[in-house]
Amino acid sequence: MTIQEIVDIALECGFDHAAPMDVSKVAFRPEVRDMCAADKCHMYNRSWACPPAIGPLEEIREKASRYTRGILVQCTCEMEDSFDMEAIEENGIRQKEAFVKLTDRLRPEFPDMLPMGTGGCTMCESCTYPDAPCRFPERRMPSMEAYGLVVSDECKKNGLPYYYGPNTMTFTACVMID
Repeated sequence: MTIQEIVDIALECGFDHAAPMDVSKVAFRPEVRDMCAADKCHMYNRSWACPPAIGPLEEIREKASRYTRGILVQCTCEMEDSFDMEAIEENGIRQKEAFVKLTDRLRPEFPDMLPMGTGGCTMCESCTYPDAPCRFPERRMPSMEAYGLVVSDECKKNGLPYYYGPNTMTFTACVMID
């Protein structure tokens, strides 16, 4: 499957924007993981898809180094103003639903893909961490930030805008394949 075919599938799944990702340029940054440890999103040490459960940054770097191609995907919404929480929430839901569709479509062809979603994993209503194994390890969705990526930098390196103008909100995710 070509990268253009994957981009087309992403757009069919409901994303507004999709672009190839040069996985050789991905930067896994410890300072992003340090922000996770500060627990501002209240998920640190509470989910199989977040640090520390997803492993140290060196293991993540090593795992990601085997991938040769990738794709960045985005959902963008227009907001009435910068505080339009309803639009932001709806866009976040749309992004997560499109990402699940995309990964479900790609998984038969790329069973070992590395999906990095937007925000925390929402596959389950409540995570079993740390008391029991993940219910759906093959469908778990760690975020790009959980893997130490600065989303805006990854977009810029790959020629995909991160900002689409005033009163817009964009959520970004990626999938590494091969």
